[in-house]
Amino acid sequence: MAQPLKDLINAGSVATLAGGLAAAWPAFPRARFTAAALSGLDGLELKARVAHVAAALHDALPLPYPRAAALVRECAGDLDMWSGWPATEHTAARGLDHLAAAMRTLAALTPYATGEFAVRPFLERHRDEALTIMYEWAESPDEHLRRLASEGSRPRLPWAGRVGWLMTPGPTLPLLDRLRDDPSEYVRRSVANHVNDLAKDHPEVALELLARWRAGGGSHVERVLRHAARGLLRAGHPQALALVGATPGSGAVDTLALESDVVAVGGKLAFTVTVTAGAAGPVLLKYAVRRAGSRRVFHLGQREAGGAGETFTLRKSHSFRPVTTRDEPPGARELDVIVNGRVAATLPFTLTGPR
Repeated sequence: MAQPLKDLINAGSVATLAGGLAAAWPAFPRARFTAAALSGLDGLELKARVAHVAAALHDALPLPYPRAAALVRECAGDLDMWSGWPATEHTAARGLDHLAAAMRTLAALTPYATGEFAVRPFLERHRDEALTIMYEWAESPDEHLRRLASEGSRPRLPWAGRVGWLMTPGPTLPLLDRLRDDPSEYVRRSVANHVNDLAKDHPEVALELLARWRAGGGSHVERVLRHAARGLLRAGHPQALALVGATPGSGAVDTLALESDVVAVGGKLAFTVTVTAGAAGPVLLKYAVRRAGSRRVFHLGQREAGGAGETFTLRKSHSFRPVTTRDEPPGARELDVIVNGRVAATLPFTLTGPR
């Protein structure tokens, strides 16, 4: 089993942060900081651990913020994601009244410990000034800083606090236009995720933006477009389907067969489906698992049809392995197969308790 992420904020990460700061400032109270950071750490979850270590850092650096920020920047290269994350949190907490120094600090930290969460309070309090700095980041030769410009300003950044004005399309579009064909896939994926966020609240704006990008060309436009439109494609949005060349609603399921119509929690639902294309072009295949009050859609596959009547057979196993973030109570279920945005076949099955 993979190590829980919270356990990566630990004695080792605290020691790395303490060592970097002590090298930058020999007067840094290393032992006191370490003791405070580790006290009670084990009982906390991930983000609480980050905040706890950041609070200990605040107490151990009782200096005017610009001086404290300079020390953090000096040791940035000694840090990694887990030792540096509390340093970005410290920047967000202590630097709000010192925008220039704080943003320089996040820029220094982000190649080692991304500042995407820490930049949000600055966007909230210093909207125009912070956004201007992020426009400059989008021109940086450092891919990490270019990525921070896109990722930190995402409307629905996971795990991050919402910034109300970012939910309105417009202010971040110049960033996305600048970065849409970035040479770094790391940056392009962030841009696509940003547009996917935008599409959840403003699909028409997202689709217009993606159509404009396609018209403008670029080395990576098709991959960015498909990843950016994935939420709309999953929902069967006709305009999104047309944007990727698929004929909305076209295609049929010839056969859908379950290996078994009874599956235990912890097991897998195995099924085989044969699809006939209704037109030339992409055939986008999704499947949905439904129960009362819940419908979850998943990717099944994509095929390129040379013309109407071409058939494809796909096999899939859907896992019902228990996860802590989602409850799967036993009971009646239905499996939908979705072809180019239309439910083309449905079969019932039953999920039982663990064996």
